[in-house]
Parts: sequence; C-alpha cells; structure tokens
Amino acid sequence: MVAFSSGNHARGVAIAARRLGIRAIIVMPADAPEVKIEGTRAEGAEIVFFDRRSESREALAARISDETGATVVPSFDDPMIVAGQGTVGLEILDQMPVTPHRIVVPCGGGGLAAGIALACPEAEIVVVEPEGWDDMAQSLEAGQIVAVAPDAPNTFCDAIMTPRVSPITLSILLASKAKARAVSDGEVSDAIRFAWDKHQLVVEPGAAVGLAALLAGKLEPLEGTVVVLSGGNIDPAQHARIVGEAD
Repeated sequence: MVAFSSGNHARGVAIAARRLGIRAIIVMPADAPEVKIEGTRAEGAEIVFFDRRSESREALAARISDETGATVVPSFDDPMIVAGQGTVGLEILDQMPVTPHRIVVPCGGGGLAAGIALACPEAEIVVVEPEGWDDMAQSLEAGQIVAVAPDAPNTFCDAIMTPRVSPITLSILLASKAKARAVSDGEVSDAIRFAWDKHQLVVEPGAAVGLAALLAGKLEPLEGTVVVLSGGNIDPAQHARIVGEAD
C-alpha cells in the first residue's frame, strides 16, 4: 500500500499493512512533526518525504504505485474512506440521547466531515479550517473546488494542511448545506490549553480547530452541539509549551 499523509492517516495505513503482512510506503511532508514520523516508522512503514510547498504528494504516490504495483490508499478522496470516517457520525448518534443539532468538524480534505454528514443527515455540519488553508470554505462558497493559494501562511495545524479538496467531499458537503469557519493558530493554542486544563484531554492542533471556533466566538454555543476532536498526535514537548503558556 502507498498513502500520503502528515501522520494520522499514515499511521493508520501502516498499522493496517503490518497486520496484513504487506509493505507500506508513506509519502509524508518533510516538515511533519517528528512524533508522527517516528510513530509511522514504528509501525514498519517506509517513509518518502516531499516538500509540501513545491511537490505534489498525489503525483509522488501515483509514481510509487506505478513503480511498485502498490495500491494507493487516499486520505479522503475515496468513497470507502469517506464511509469509514463516517463511522464517527454513527458513534455520535449511538452515544447521544437525541440527534445532535450541529456537529463541528475539523476539515482538511473533508473526508471526515463528509462521512459524518452522510451518517447524520439531520445535523447541521460546520467544517473548521486553519486561516489561509480554508479551501473547503471557499469551495463551498464558490460551488466548485478552489485550491489553497501558493503563498498560504504557515500553520501548525499540519494534519489539515490540504492544498485542495476533492469532488467527492465537496459534493457531499454542498448537498448537506455545510457551513464553514476558519481559526488562527493562536485560537487553536487556546483550545488545546482549554481541553487540557478543563478536561485533561491531549488534542493536536488540527484536531482542536472546531473547539477553537467555539471558544473564539466564531460559532454560537447552541444546545445540541457536538465538537469532534479528531486526534491527539502531538509532540509532548510542544503540548507542554502550549498548555504552560498561561502559567
């Protein structure tokens, strides 16, 4: 198998490949957090690095697939991947006493949000992205795919730095009338700190954007709102710095 990811999807594919006894090649950005790189390597995957500003991860994965015969496992641009990520929505419905009014979801390529939208058709879906990387928001507004600008600002939300969304995810979110918000790195840091101080939850930057939108007042905290925190794959030293900044 070959996949491209900054770390979360990468590790999941690596674990699946190890359990199946097959080779995994992961295309990762050279600036991916070390904890994600080492976590992926620890599962037995081979890593090929690329420059996210000047190289196409999709093209690199396709070339590796052509050379090795490996199957490409995309992180969001695939019906089965969207369906699998949509099981988060099924878990929400199973755990909630009533159908949620609104579900706030971190968004890179939109696979998680699209899957949840399909699983929870009665809920309002709000996708949240880093400022400057809000291509889903722009795509939803335009009704067609709008790529991230080449000079997009740096963000520490590496897990959702996706340069363009896919027709699959955009069409699902357009049909569900999803809304979108964008947050700054400072607002994300506040959310990471809040999750730790109030709930002792370790949340990585890309996973904290939905909570950041609520805490920053970019979304009204309505009753029946669910906020998805989609991962805790953060370097311990970075987390310690963030949660200690207010001390």
